Amino acid sequence: MSENPTRTRTLIRWASLAGLVVATASCGNVVTSSRSPVMLVVNSLLASPGTTSGALGTLGSPLASSVINFTTLPVPCTPAGPTSPSVAVVSDVGSAAFSVVMKDAVDATVTPTTNNEVTITQYHVAYQRADGQNTPGVGVPYPLDGAVALTIAANATGTLTFEIVTAVAKQESPLVQLMTNTGVITTIANVTFYGHDTVGNAVSVTGSIVVDFGNFSCGGG
Repeated sequence: MSENPTRTRTLIRWASLAGLVVATASCGNVVTSSRSPVMLVVNSLLASPGTTSGALGTLGSPLASSVINFTTLPVPCTPAGPTSPSVAVVSDVGSAAFSVVMKDAVDATVTPTTNNEVTITQYHVAYQRADGQNTPGVGVPYPLDGAVALTIAANATGTLTFEIVTAVAKQESPLVQLMTNTGVITTIANVTFYGHDTVGNAVSVTGSIVVDFGNFSCGGG
């Protein structure tokens, strides 16, 4: 059976358009990337469950985030006295280790200067689930934005700590429901750090960590 010329031309046009879309998307990622001559790299992203003492706990991955903790509060915080356990809701802490590297690492004549220092100023945490139930306040906690301050020289490293799960989030849906049952919600926390080099070029990088939410103080899960 002979090929329909009109159909053939249509297919060619669609194939050409698809190729143009792919090419544009690839070029767009390059064009819209930072103009900074340096890159911010996440070497590690760990987290620690919150403690009632406020001290940093053991960092690791994944994070077992308990929606409640128990503490013994002194008088007058609890009428029953210092031996009576009280429920506390505390934040969880993340720790990220970074490197700042020159993009043109092949050219040995490129020498880093103070213009290549990167200052990280803020971060954004967005949670997602493998089952697709990603509506904030329904399937996952609401996104979190926070401020940080860390300056790293080019070809150097630095580490900062930050709040990865807030106490407020644990008192909102869907985490607050875990206080009274043994369910566990497993998420991936995608943490994007934002900053700039000394001359003002924007720099950002994203790291991810698994966060399991549950009432682990009561043996949940």
